[in-house]
Amino acid sequence: MTGHGEVRPGFEAVREAFDEVAAATSGGVAFSVFRRGRLVVELCAGSAAPGVPWTRDTHVVLFSGTKGIVATLVAMLTARGQLGPSERVARYWPEFAAAGKADVAVSQVLAHTVGLPYVDADVPMTDNAANAAALAEQSPLWTPGTRVAYHALTYGYLATELIRRVTGQRVGELLHELLAAPHGLDLRLGTPPAVPVATLRRAPGYRISTFLQDEERRRVVERMYRGLLDSTDTMNSPGYRGAELAAGSGVGTATSMARLYDLLLAGSLVPSAVLTQATRTWSEGVDAISDRPLRFGLGFELADPIGTYGADADPGAFGHSGAGGGRHGAWPNRGVSFSFTTNELQAEDVDTRAATLLAALHRAA
Repeated sequence: MTGHGEVRPGFEAVREAFDEVAAATSGGVAFSVFRRGRLVVELCAGSAAPGVPWTRDTHVVLFSGTKGIVATLVAMLTARGQLGPSERVARYWPEFAAAGKADVAVSQVLAHTVGLPYVDADVPMTDNAANAAALAEQSPLWTPGTRVAYHALTYGYLATELIRRVTGQRVGELLHELLAAPHGLDLRLGTPPAVPVATLRRAPGYRISTFLQDEERRRVVERMYRGLLDSTDTMNSPGYRGAELAAGSGVGTATSMARLYDLLLAGSLVPSAVLTQATRTWSEGVDAISDRPLRFGLGFELADPIGTYGADADPGAFGHSGAGGGRHGAWPNRGVSFSFTTNELQAEDVDTRAATLLAALHRAA
């Protein structure tokens, strides 16, 4: 496959890298880049569904790229004085104080150190309220703040309930009101069936948590993901796309995701002091469950030892990746934001697509 779209002068190497990436994908891919407010790369290739070409307007499930959108909303609420990272969760959500969690800080939820990586209760994955209520009653696996482990789905239930408690609004409603409508971003949480979305597929041999070798902890990972990534039936279902799952059911385009991070860099969404607070290190280390090296701000992933945001591209990089290969974020020191989207899920230990693109972008930018 050959990519189609636009690149500004000086970014020709990115097009070459994109063609290489497209050739390594059975499905569709898109890559968009802004530099200081200007769209400099907008490329796509392949198919969104059988017989349907991928275009600049193709929507795709963002999986955990959604977490970066939600982290942005949290930063906006912080700037408004509605939510404080150092405040106790129970200040906003009194029921959360149960089971020894009275002193848990909002930052511990956002930085994945709260110790609630899965839901004990048997409640539907798509029911935000039921999952939040169950987590409020649940005891953490460790003393909050003492370990870091990626909260793949529970981050969303916890963040959604916090947002609802301080605003009285659903998270998808807030996304539309604060981001999508005023800034023309084609992003949704709670996507109606009438909106066309790229059909997701799993590459042969796709698997999650590729750093993990311990079988006992593998069972914990399975509890965390609740079978979501085991079959394309669930992830392609209208029920999943329509759910306002702040951890992973957001839908959008590559250009809108890159523009979101461009707006953050420009100071158009939050003051610089709030963004600095949200993108400094709040937790880091080897994931206590999956063994993956990681580093978090307040809901944002940060530059890490495995080069998620480009090897040495920018030590201040932040954003959020998504299951199967999506990569969205920014290099503040270069004034660059980017988004790579795809509908073919590849395993992390063999997927070089985003790394190839970011390496080419680093050379160009």
